Amino acid sequence: MTAPTRPWFWLAVYLVLVSTPLVVLILAPVPAKGGFWWEAGIALGFAGLIMMSLQFALTGRLRFATAPFGIDVIYYFHRFLAYALLLIVLAHPVFLLLDNPGLLDDLHPDRISWPIFSGVASLGFLLLLVISSAFRKTIRLPYNRWLRIHLVLALAAVASGFAHMWAIGYYSATPSLQWLWGLIALSVLAATVHVRLVRPWLMTRKPWKIRELTPEQGESWTVDLTPEGHAGLDFQPGQFAWITVDASPFAMREHPFSLSSAPRADGSVEFTIKELGDFTNRIGQFPVGTTVYVDGPYGVFSMDRHPQAPGYVFIAGGIGVAPVLGMIRALAERGDQRPHLLFGAHSQWDRVPRRDELSALASRLNLTSVPVLEDPPPGWTGEQGWMTREMLERHLPENYREMQYFICGPQAMTKAVEGFLHELGVPMRRIHTELFDMA
Repeated sequence: MTAPTRPWFWLAVYLVLVSTPLVVLILAPVPAKGGFWWEAGIALGFAGLIMMSLQFALTGRLRFATAPFGIDVIYYFHRFLAYALLLIVLAHPVFLLLDNPGLLDDLHPDRISWPIFSGVASLGFLLLLVISSAFRKTIRLPYNRWLRIHLVLALAAVASGFAHMWAIGYYSATPSLQWLWGLIALSVLAATVHVRLVRPWLMTRKPWKIRELTPEQGESWTVDLTPEGHAGLDFQPGQFAWITVDASPFAMREHPFSLSSAPRADGSVEFTIKELGDFTNRIGQFPVGTTVYVDGPYGVFSMDRHPQAPGYVFIAGGIGVAPVLGMIRALAERGDQRPHLLFGAHSQWDRVPRRDELSALASRLNLTSVPVLEDPPPGWTGEQGWMTREMLERHLPENYREMQYFICGPQAMTKAVEGFLHELGVPMRRIHTELFDMA
């Protein structure tokens, strides 16, 4: 593994990007204006502005930077950092007030100046952004509408932050500092243009059509897409992509779904999608021939990244079986004869998506299937209830510590299973989890 693909390398890059502007400010020919609390408050303000700017890069879908982690992990990191930078930005005025309580007088509506107003506006936009994201489902804000609001609030927060810094002028007076802040501002613009203009334009050059829509058990649909005038998608089994159905890719109506098909010679792909929200509830209503745009593939959730494993253990909950199905299909097409194990956790037997196909695939592979039903039918003799450590111990082979594990499903299940495997001595490097609900 080369240095640019190591996770620690990119973590170091992030820390350098955050800290370098602060170092430049320390070395800049600007005399200290106050005591400890004042200078600490100024440093926190700049750190918050830099972290706010880097949030755009984290969601820029740059494959070379997301490859070591998986873009789902990057998006979770983005969410975690939003809370951290909100605390930092909130601490910025608090520290300044500790040094100079008289600043409160500047917040009076009749006396507020543009530098103070722009700073308050930046904090307000950031608060709205974090609150609307954290409680999106609670307030039933549709994903597409939230996505547009999120972008507007993010741009407004960072623009107001830069306006505040430039209006204060104290730490942007020298040419070197002006260049520094100019480059940071340009990076925000470049990341936004890349994701919202360049990538959609590239997608318009490679449209897809719905070739077939198939209803599945468990209120799910399999959407079969065929490429129109291009070679299709080069992906690894288990990866995912954003798709835009019956709309322009510039419309910000994209949704991420796992690929449930193995790579095909004709370039076509399949997504198995469960009816869960405002968009997915309508997925079965789109007619054959509808235009679709695909942005992908993304993610590191694929057995192809671990080809030397003695076997694979797949643990899927609900529609989390979709990427697992793609990997099992690929193994069957390759004639793989290593021993594999599939735990499928579902509410009821008649709600298991692609149940019959999974059984057929098991007959072509050395695959042991272990259905786990929360509400089993009368006479059920298999596993039932929630996934447990004891359940795993009953079915895992003797060399289970050497196998590679792929877990996909509801967050509560994936966290519990990760804990069970850790207790059983499975090395963390062999456990791979696909994270749902990135927004």
